[in-house]
Amino acid sequence: MEYVTLNNGVKMPQLGYGVFKVPEEEVYEAVLTALKAGYRSIDTAMVYQNEAGVGRAIRDSGIPREEIFLTTKVWNKDQGYEETLTAFETSLGKLGVDYVDLYLIHWPMPKHDRYVETWKALENIYSNKKARAIGVSNFHVPHLERLLAETEIVPAVNQIELHPYLSQQEIRDYCKAHGIIVEAWSPLMKGRDALNDPVITEIAEAHGKTPAQVILRWHLEHGIVAIPKSVTPHRIEENLDVFDFSLTTDEIARIDALNRNERTGSNPDELHKTEL
Repeated sequence: MEYVTLNNGVKMPQLGYGVFKVPEEEVYEAVLTALKAGYRSIDTAMVYQNEAGVGRAIRDSGIPREEIFLTTKVWNKDQGYEETLTAFETSLGKLGVDYVDLYLIHWPMPKHDRYVETWKALENIYSNKKARAIGVSNFHVPHLERLLAETEIVPAVNQIELHPYLSQQEIRDYCKAHGIIVEAWSPLMKGRDALNDPVITEIAEAHGKTPAQVILRWHLEHGIVAIPKSVTPHRIEENLDVFDFSLTTDEIARIDALNRNERTGSNPDELHKTEL
């Protein structure tokens, strides 16, 4: 495993396991499989409705809690200072833990305009040592600029949709300049076009790797944290098998050039109050 160091000194595995849309009844076995394969970072969220299964798998894995980097997130309808504190305690209860390693604001919801007070609640959680680090998800540069201007703690992480067809260079540059680690959700573009791109398949053949492994390696080479999701055991293991090769400077540049600004999920600026 390769690690990144967050802006508060906490180390975070650079490759994690995401459980977006994994049903509660399936997530237990999936997380156990991931932990057995060697993952030590698990990413969930209140809205995924699987925190209880994630927590049970972590407890039953036999791996010491301090060796697992656990992330969860506050959902849109729970934004606000007191609401966030309550939601966080609910998540702790479902997970069955007394702290998380990373707590994120799931979406900025700019038209709802509560992310600043929500962030202040995360600062409270961090100061009380119930989260080892705090961060945001799906934040664009203006949202980050406002947090830095109006609050005390710089986010440790910004988790955004990021893959070769959506390289998010502006956000990455801003985060790098301010010591914020970028984490990619949907790093494999949810299995869509990028996996079949001729450039990526050619590079994969040259290395004797799969297109998915090449894309994950591309993230790692850029210092991005990636959290691929799969419930298929051999894919879970395959996604972790990316630490025995490197991409050349030319190969990285060729993948960089594939950007189309193509999203598989929502644009944070266009999410409305009704999508709470």
